[in-house]
Amino acid sequence: MPNAAFTADADAQIAQLKADRVYKRLNHLEAPQGARTRMEGRGEVIVLSSNNYLGLANHPAVVDAGIDALRQYGAGTASVRFICGTFTLHRTLETELADLVGTEASLSYVSAWNANEAFTPTHAGPDDVVLSDELNHASIIDSIRLAKSITKCQTGVYKHGDLDDLRAKLDAAKGARRRFIWTDGVFSMEGSIAKLPEILELARQYDAVVIMDDSHATGVLGATGRGTAEHFGVVGEVDVITSTLGKALGGAAGGFVAGAESVVDLLTQRSRPQLFSNALPPTVAASSLAAVRVLRAEPARVQRLRENAAWFRSAIREAGFAPLDGETPIVPIIVGETALAIRMSELLLDEGVFVTGFGFPVVPKGQARVRCQVSADHTRDDLEQVVRAFQVAGRKAGLLR
Repeated sequence: MPNAAFTADADAQIAQLKADRVYKRLNHLEAPQGARTRMEGRGEVIVLSSNNYLGLANHPAVVDAGIDALRQYGAGTASVRFICGTFTLHRTLETELADLVGTEASLSYVSAWNANEAFTPTHAGPDDVVLSDELNHASIIDSIRLAKSITKCQTGVYKHGDLDDLRAKLDAAKGARRRFIWTDGVFSMEGSIAKLPEILELARQYDAVVIMDDSHATGVLGATGRGTAEHFGVVGEVDVITSTLGKALGGAAGGFVAGAESVVDLLTQRSRPQLFSNALPPTVAASSLAAVRVLRAEPARVQRLRENAAWFRSAIREAGFAPLDGETPIVPIIVGETALAIRMSELLLDEGVFVTGFGFPVVPKGQARVRCQVSADHTRDDLEQVVRAFQVAGRKAGLLR
């Protein structure tokens, strides 16, 4: 028989989440991810809560590539790559990913979380110091915690985007063998962009290594979607870039680490998520590769994404809301309490708009928000309908008069 006390405790925790009105309910989709989709029990909805920034999740070339790879390679490797072999498809994908972000090499993982988790314990040792922006993604935080536990590296956290604080912590770490600076390229809950040129300058002054998670910037920032480095004109200057295949690049799954060939090869040799996990399924590798090629062939998608985001940010402000300033397609609208953010998402869904409310512990207490994410595939009609829905929901929730 299962442990009754354990189950009862879980039951009580779930009941409390529901009582506090912060319980997360899954919405089930009956059609592919896109600017619009069909939701069980709701019919057609406009999607404003997806990382499908370029609209490639259901692009014919992306879908067909996955189907073709399934037929050519089967379902998967059935073991880890160094034991059972790896498909030539993986090598092709990793070569093109490295070229996209401007590095010598890259290595794919089954998730971007695994990619981040792999890096720090592999490369940071007991005489090293790892410094992290306080708003970095949870996967970066856990990677650093894991390294601290395993390799006994030293760690520190600098205030979000505060270069003076980062400088002070680098100065304090002068005696370390090596200094690492970990940052997101785009901070997912804020939509803000890292001060990359200034971070790189500090890295040069203190002989530090910069690692940047560009998951929300790959395919999004820069004239051709090469990410934060292209946005600032510093492609090739970042030591290590990690990113995802589960957002703009097809939206399926997977992630990668990109850097110098030897830095990447050490991950192949030593990183536990690589040594103890199967390779990316061929369907995912092929669809991601197709997404990269669509991005390179159609840079107008990136421009359309930028125009849509700018129009929506302006329109939602004119409608009476106060979105955080920014240049990315992430448009967070702060509402305060977690229950209110969830309430807004429910009211918006009643109006045919699927957008998610976030609260603590994903964001700080009192900073709950409805995070809107614009896609290149949204039409002006889509976005105008979203603005009207926000006005209706905002009045019902007491955010607008």
